[in-house]
Amino acid sequence: MCGIAGICRLDGEALPPQAGAWVRAMTDCLTHRGPDGEGLWQAGAVCLGHRRLSIIDLAGGAQPMQDAGNTLSVTYNGEIYNFAELRAELQKLGARFRTGSDTEIILEGYRIWGPECLTRFDGMFAFALWDARRRRLFCARDRFGKKPFFYSLQHGRLHFASELTALRRVPELAFSVDQQAVMRYLAYEYVPTPNTMYSEVQSLPPAHLLLLEKGQVRLERYWDMPVPDESDPRDERELCEELNRLLSRSVQRRMISDVPLGVFLSGGIDSSIVAGLMARQSATPVKTFSIGFTEASYDESRFARLAAKAFGTDHHERVLSAGECADELPGIVSRMDVPMADASVAPTWLLSGVAREHVTVALGGDGADELWAGYEHYIAFKTAEWYNALPALARRGIIEPLARHLPASAGYINPRLAAATFLRGAHAPAWQRVQTMLTAFTPEMQRAILAPEWLAAAAEGADFLRPERLFAPTRKQYEHWQPENAASPLARAFHVYVRQFMLDDILVKVDRCSMLHSLEVRAPFLDKDAAEFAARLPLRCKLRGFKRKWLLKKAFADLLPPEILHRNKRGFQIPVAQWLRGRLRPLMEDLLSAEHLRRQGIFHPRAVRALMDAHISGRADLRKPLWTLLVFQLWQQARTNA
Repeated sequence: MCGIAGICRLDGEALPPQAGAWVRAMTDCLTHRGPDGEGLWQAGAVCLGHRRLSIIDLAGGAQPMQDAGNTLSVTYNGEIYNFAELRAELQKLGARFRTGSDTEIILEGYRIWGPECLTRFDGMFAFALWDARRRRLFCARDRFGKKPFFYSLQHGRLHFASELTALRRVPELAFSVDQQAVMRYLAYEYVPTPNTMYSEVQSLPPAHLLLLEKGQVRLERYWDMPVPDESDPRDERELCEELNRLLSRSVQRRMISDVPLGVFLSGGIDSSIVAGLMARQSATPVKTFSIGFTEASYDESRFARLAAKAFGTDHHERVLSAGECADELPGIVSRMDVPMADASVAPTWLLSGVAREHVTVALGGDGADELWAGYEHYIAFKTAEWYNALPALARRGIIEPLARHLPASAGYINPRLAAATFLRGAHAPAWQRVQTMLTAFTPEMQRAILAPEWLAAAAEGADFLRPERLFAPTRKQYEHWQPENAASPLARAFHVYVRQFMLDDILVKVDRCSMLHSLEVRAPFLDKDAAEFAARLPLRCKLRGFKRKWLLKKAFADLLPPEILHRNKRGFQIPVAQWLRGRLRPLMEDLLSAEHLRRQGIFHPRAVRALMDAHISGRADLRKPLWTLLVFQLWQQARTNA
């Protein structure tokens, strides 16, 4: 795992003399991603930079790396998990290797197969490869976007880096906040790929390559999520055996490391499966890591301890108070590269710190919830179809009035908020339903919260807040498969989760939190073959009635302790609603004060004050919109102070 950066002239002419210093400044900004080494390579139109976190071939894997003929050069971040098989295949085709690193697989794979090499790589990666003979820059990002790749085309040059912040080290580049991106952030709690908060910077989409050749930049998709096959004839036993084989192999591949490794263990189904499969294949006790809270309503450490005991792991746990977590939260958010309002960033960051005290690599359960219907929203999506089939009198005259009188709570479950969220999604068109259930600020809320002058100055202004415009990225993913009958509405919802929420929330959170601690995190559920298997399954194998992860639980029923197998998903939950009324209230009052907002000019002070008053008084649970605003303010503050 590493940090990469570079610059390439579009016209093929030599870079200016200061280009090397610019790339060095970018890689210096990425030291946390690669504390074990640094490298810089420059020739004519291109300059590549690298920061290394040594995982495989500690002595021989330095980058940027050149092939034997010095015609190919690469800077690469990630791991190619099937590199041993590819190495043997490439050797039969005439490749000669000088190191034991997987980096050379990219060089030799490209030399023999060209850009088609991407279809053979199973891993997480982002890289840039310079082909001197063709005068071509070849960049790519892995299938699910586990590793980041940001780029900007300015001054006749392509600039790229693992983190958006690194690009800001190039003094000539412009960075203007995109007003439409602000509105999308308020809706999504992140800016959906390929856009970023800056008009001048893009994020390379997952499963895409970028070619810079003959002065032109071209993006191409090299892989796609398969459509579910509802006619799959295999029986339950066959499917369970195949899933067990695929995930066992995936875990085995991700245990290859020349440095100590372990696993994040929350005590949930996904991380417990990974820990159990690791334990089966390890000659020594697996190192497992978890955090707990002194507050019982948010603490799940007992389940992690239960799993650790069942698998005989070397378990490491840190218990802290929710207040300690709250104190850390603003600083963690400020260190994030992009604004992303998932409050579970705090426990993820803390867990990464615990793990890094003992290991350099950790496996995790990321991707299972999206691929195997782990979220309540999958049930809500399905239930919405039934709900909308009820007579209007029952819906509007009985159910909805009752929902408004459900009890409210600042705890893990707020019945009134949950019901309101469900109904908001049920009323939305099917393509919009998933995001409507997840959104922080609806279009109507944004019209109230945004300063009229700022909104009037934005491109297309209030018209952009029409759902068809604001949520256009969701519609694009929902309608990705054509013709329209190629996949059911629920199958399309799975695609939206994987290509939006997982990409820009879950994977960003894990990548940034782990890499800030110089820790590599690997995701066995996002193995190419295991993920394709899950995606192709009939939906009834993932969501049967109200039973989530149905086949996943069947396949590993003999591995998991019963208490874990049958428990409900919780995930990292922290009391944000309570914090905004208490421990974080002074920070919120400061960053969302009328004076601060007037200087900033984006938000309407009175409307923001009304939100805060309603939440603080307990009249409403506005944790999502207020936390989303607070994260934006913390991000802007960090950007201003940088």
